[in-house]
Amino acid sequence: MKKVIVIIMTILLTGNVSFSQNKIGNETEAQKKERMQWWTDARFGMFIHWGLYALPARHEWVKNRERITTEQYQKYFEEFNPVNYDPVKWAKAAKAAGMKYAVLTSKHHEGFCLFDSKYTDYKATKTKANRDLVKEFVDAFRAEGLKVGFYYSLIDWHHPDFTIDRVHPQRVATSAEYAPLNAGKDMNRYRTYLQNQIKELLTNYGKIDILWLDFSYPGQDGKGRDDWGSIELLKMIRKLQPGIIVDNRMDLNDYSDGYDFETPEQVSPAELAKYKGKYWETCQTFSGSWGYYRDETTWKTQKQLLDLLITSTANGGNLLLNVGPTAKGEFDYRAVDALEKMGYWMGGNSESIYNCTYAPDEFSVPQNVNARLTYNPQAKKLYLHLFDYPSESKITLPGYADKVKYIQLLNDYSEIQFQQNNNNLILDLPRQKPPYEVTVVELILK
Repeated sequence: MKKVIVIIMTILLTGNVSFSQNKIGNETEAQKKERMQWWTDARFGMFIHWGLYALPARHEWVKNRERITTEQYQKYFEEFNPVNYDPVKWAKAAKAAGMKYAVLTSKHHEGFCLFDSKYTDYKATKTKANRDLVKEFVDAFRAEGLKVGFYYSLIDWHHPDFTIDRVHPQRVATSAEYAPLNAGKDMNRYRTYLQNQIKELLTNYGKIDILWLDFSYPGQDGKGRDDWGSIELLKMIRKLQPGIIVDNRMDLNDYSDGYDFETPEQVSPAELAKYKGKYWETCQTFSGSWGYYRDETTWKTQKQLLDLLITSTANGGNLLLNVGPTAKGEFDYRAVDALEKMGYWMGGNSESIYNCTYAPDEFSVPQNVNARLTYNPQAKKLYLHLFDYPSESKITLPGYADKVKYIQLLNDYSEIQFQQNNNNLILDLPRQKPPYEVTVVELILK
């Protein structure tokens, strides 16, 4: 009642009839900024999609795409045996690539758990693997100094109480057909199962830095917050792991604290500018699928991957780049090659990514130059990323005069000479392009 009176008095005194967005907790913006700081400084992480779908090797949604029944899918459970699984190698590869954190699929939509849950036998410890694969992941990545996160699917196509809906492998053509299919299924029991498993993940493996819950699709023949018990679930998550960072796929977008970051998925670099000023992370694949897809051919080039990383940072966001290990437990050779190339570039240029964000409005890229700007506000350094090296070895930066005290190549700290012409700076770049796909020029500001 007191809260209502305060709102009414505010309206009467100020004439302001707009209400603040709903909140679930009481964290302030300053507290959230502090909690998120390591993540916004990191900018680059690894996503790992791994499960039974690595055996068919034709997309992580293979059960859905091919309408495979649970009985037909069982052969993958029986044959799951990742004899070469060595998460230490994974962690070292992620660190060498310049990644600061990693998120592993503890359970994907197929319902198979990589962790030793006491609420199901559909888990790695009941396969030929006979190991808690999540525990080994956590230990290995922590040992390399990387933050660890779990992906957990809200969806479960294996659980007997998860009702068939419009994205289920056994989906049907009309809404009227679902009732008889779901006779005897109980989403209340599934919701308890889901919450119990998340409690296990946040209790049994020490400090967990990120929780990636996926995904909601409310509406007719769909599922949303009421099916997951999202509000109560989020409260439990915050209680168990107060410092954790949670994504935005629990159908709580109308609460200002119903999530910590937005998750644009598989979007082009050009689309990332609209997220500027928010907490966000784009999740991207090396190819066209998340899980291991043996015959996939649409693999991104190094320049495309660098574009995603640099453009994310240039708009104040993160890149979560996915690897889909094979059924043997190894990174695909194409992913290994891509990671090594990212690591080489980051080895010379990571200062333009870590602790960086979008540049102040007073700085811009010339219209005729294919480049991006990132900015480190603490160090007062501006980074010009050249996607096309100028044939004349010169670049004019309009409006930069009297704002820069020193310029150098980032990869080797070699001086770049420059002249001032009216309000412009003219940079005299080396005639020989540095041995990096994207050249980075560091401008130290006054």
